[in-house]
Amino acid sequence: MDRFAAMEVFVRVADVRSFAEAARQLGMSPPAVTRAVAALEQSLGTRLFTRTTRAVRLTEAGDRFWEDCKRILGDLSDAEAAARGSYNRPTGTLTITAPVIFGRLYILPILTEFLDLYPDVTGRLVLLDRTVNLIDEGMDLAVRIGHLPDSSHSAIKVGSVRRVVCGAPSYFATHGRPARPADLARHRIILPNSAWTSTQWQFGGAGKTSVELTPRLFCNSNDAAIAAARSGWGVTRQLSYQIGPDLRDGTLEAVLTAFEEPSLPVYILHPDGRRASAKVRAFVDLSAARLRADRLIN
Repeated sequence: MDRFAAMEVFVRVADVRSFAEAARQLGMSPPAVTRAVAALEQSLGTRLFTRTTRAVRLTEAGDRFWEDCKRILGDLSDAEAAARGSYNRPTGTLTITAPVIFGRLYILPILTEFLDLYPDVTGRLVLLDRTVNLIDEGMDLAVRIGHLPDSSHSAIKVGSVRRVVCGAPSYFATHGRPARPADLARHRIILPNSAWTSTQWQFGGAGKTSVELTPRLFCNSNDAAIAAARSGWGVTRQLSYQIGPDLRDGTLEAVLTAFEEPSLPVYILHPDGRRASAKVRAFVDLSAARLRADRLIN
């Protein structure tokens, strides 16, 4: 029996904690299973199992070898599947979550393009301004904006965005343009509290400037805060992608750009790493290309 076949036998015994049950599942005789494990133990020079008449338990060395074998066999299975072309045909349902405005402006057009390219895929887009647990909530992919905590998920950086203070030209014509962060105390502040509820805005890099504000208008959605600023009522602070179209056509103007904080990274996350399905791999490739080419998020 070759080494990989023996490892598969060992992993099955370790999984079910029974030589007899492993033999039944593998379609082998119990003596053949015993010989395969014994040959591995002899080649490694250590015992992998502790056997009694009532139980089969992994030794400390066996437990480590079990984890390594599962990883090695998984990589081998992936390589074989890729060689056979199993990952070349995206199929099934692709579920993506993203922040509301980012998803509507950027991910939705990419998803519809993706569905045109791959007719065997059905798309599901979930737009939420909160962090979603991909595993618990059954998501294939997520768009995250900001620095990520340590995670086992695969993260692909696709761009960056800035926090921008902005208002309509008509507002600045009437109330003047703030020249420094402290000047905001004299302006009508529209606070979007869907994501950030603090009335303290930070500016600058390492030597940060903090400004405590007294907002006149609170909005629980960014769309509403942007609409109020667009009407010329006051000043708001948004991520650059949220007001990209308004900045382009001059409906809104950015101020205090010299005092902005460092940009925030934009990531696409998925939990499957190198074992990602065809639909996930294909969407990551397409979305990364489209988003990296967009000047408003780079």
